[in-house]
Amino acid sequence: MKIKLLILVSGSVLALTACNKHDEVTTNAADTNVAMDNSLETNMTAEAGPMTAQGFANAAAASDRFEIESSKLAAGSAKSAAVKSFAAKMISAHTASTAKLKSTASAMNPPVTPDDTLTTDQQSTLDSLKGKTGADFDTAYAAAQVGAHQKALDALKNYSASGDNPTLKTFADGLIPTVTAHLNMAKGLK
Repeated sequence: MKIKLLILVSGSVLALTACNKHDEVTTNAADTNVAMDNSLETNMTAEAGPMTAQGFANAAAASDRFEIESSKLAAGSAKSAAVKSFAAKMISAHTASTAKLKSTASAMNPPVTPDDTLTTDQQSTLDSLKGKTGADFDTAYAAAQVGAHQKALDALKNYSASGDNPTLKTFADGLIPTVTAHLNMAKGLK
C-alpha cells in the first residue's frame, strides 16, 4: 500500500513539474523579447547584475545626455535661482563627464562607442518637463534630478563592483563621489 501511494505521489509530482517547465519556457520566451526592448533601461539599474562595457557606456552616455537636456530646460522654465544655478552646474559637469567617457571608451582595446539614446523613462520625464514652468517646473525638475542621479549612482556602483572592463570600472569608481555630491545637491533643491 505504501509503495503504491509513493509511486502515485511521485508520478503526480513529476507530472506537475513537467507542466511547470513548459509554462516557464513560454513565459521566459515572452520575457526575453521585453527584456531586449528595454535593455538600456535595464542597464541603468543595480538589480540588473553585471553590465557589459558597451551597456555601461551607453547607460552613462544616456544619463549625461538626460542631465544636460533637462538642465537646459531649466534655463528658461525654472523660477528658483537655486534650480537655475544647479542646472548650470549639471550642464558643465555632465558635458565634462561625456567627454571623459568618450575619451576613455575610445582608448580601450577594443574601443567602445557610447550610444546616448535616452531610455523610454528618460524621454518621458524630459517630455513632461517641457510642459512645465515656474514653481511646477522646479518641483518636477528637482524630483527628476534626484531620480536620475540615484539611478546613475546605482549603475556606477554596480559597474565599479562587477563590470567586465577594468578601464571602465576605474572610470565608474572615479565618478561615484561626484554623482553622490550631485544627488545630495538635488535632494536639497526646493
